[in-house]
Amino acid sequence: MKTKCLFMICSLLLLLAACQSNEASETKFKKVTLPDDVPEYVQDSDFKKIDWDKKATMLVNGIIGNEGKSGVIGADTPSLDGQKWMWHLWGVDDPSKSTMTVVGYHKETETVHQILTDGWTTSLGAKQNGADAHIPTSVKIPKPGEWAILLYVDNKLFDQLVYDINE
Repeated sequence: MKTKCLFMICSLLLLLAACQSNEASETKFKKVTLPDDVPEYVQDSDFKKIDWDKKATMLVNGIIGNEGKSGVIGADTPSLDGQKWMWHLWGVDDPSKSTMTVVGYHKETETVHQILTDGWTTSLGAKQNGADAHIPTSVKIPKPGEWAILLYVDNKLFDQLVYDINE
């Protein structure tokens, strides 16, 4: 009888500990509220994949991004008042038939923003600076801070760029 009681108490304690651990992990990431006009393929779960420790780095020709994937010329200049950014993507098979969607996520406020000034999505252009595709756009970053820029190519999550934008 004592063994059964001891087993039940231990089981309940383990269950309680597991529940508390699960609640703690859920509070680390709350559900992201997406703007009404964001494309339907942008999912709340995409923001859980952000690796805030993987900051964009200086590549070649002034491009700041992720080696062999994506980068931007202009991300190192002030963008809060509007700026031109030249996007570069590697691994895009047919840029003339591809689109890129750009979604900004502000870490501190946990909010999603459109940062391209003329919509969420743009068509891609041909090769440039060693990248398979490029496109110049106008961007406006709404507030300073740490940003994750999620890039979607042809409606699929392609890459994330993490920048500190303070000007």
